[in-house]
Amino acid sequence: MKSTLILIAACIFAFVLQTAVQGFTDAFILDSAAVWSRPWTLLTAVFLHADLLHLGYNMIALFFFGAILESIVGARIFLLLFFIAGLDASFASLFFYEQSLGASGAVYGLIGALAVLRPKLTAFALGVPMPMIVVAGVYLILDILGVFYPTNIANAAHIAGLFVGALAGLLLRRKFPEPKRRKSEKALSDKEIQEWEKEWMKNA
Repeated sequence: MKSTLILIAACIFAFVLQTAVQGFTDAFILDSAAVWSRPWTLLTAVFLHADLLHLGYNMIALFFFGAILESIVGARIFLLLFFIAGLDASFASLFFYEQSLGASGAVYGLIGALAVLRPKLTAFALGVPMPMIVVAGVYLILDILGVFYPTNIANAAHIAGLFVGALAGLLLRRKFPEPKRRKSEKALSDKEIQEWEKEWMKNA
């Protein structure tokens, strides 16, 4: 959770500087025409955002998905994955957009990793609860459509982040397997359900 909050704080601080310091965004945004003379922008652009709504949406997603993933893999692997996914998303953006910014590609990397590591975990997509693997699938389909029907959203960056996150999840599955319920726990749970059903029928 600590590393997740640090990343959120860094993005908020960067947005404050974007608002307060003239030319700050231009100095650190990813520009495909100037990237080889300013290679640091492949990373710095991850912490910049276009407006308050863009920042808010990404930070909410980072908070929920990031906190869960960090609790599973630990701070070091979580941060490594965030930055790798962010860089991968930036490289993908070079082929599709003149300029890009935002943490969404990195966040999609976290979503991809979670979808592989905890596919049955319940999360929300478009306000609807569904398994994590389905969440990733829904976002992937929407972003593929977005590539063919362009908007102001960096769909290609999202797809790149999602795939590198999923690949990382595959590599980490053995190290961080899904916890299995003990038979005794399952039996207790089933018994509790049966008792609840009997009580409900009695009072119905």
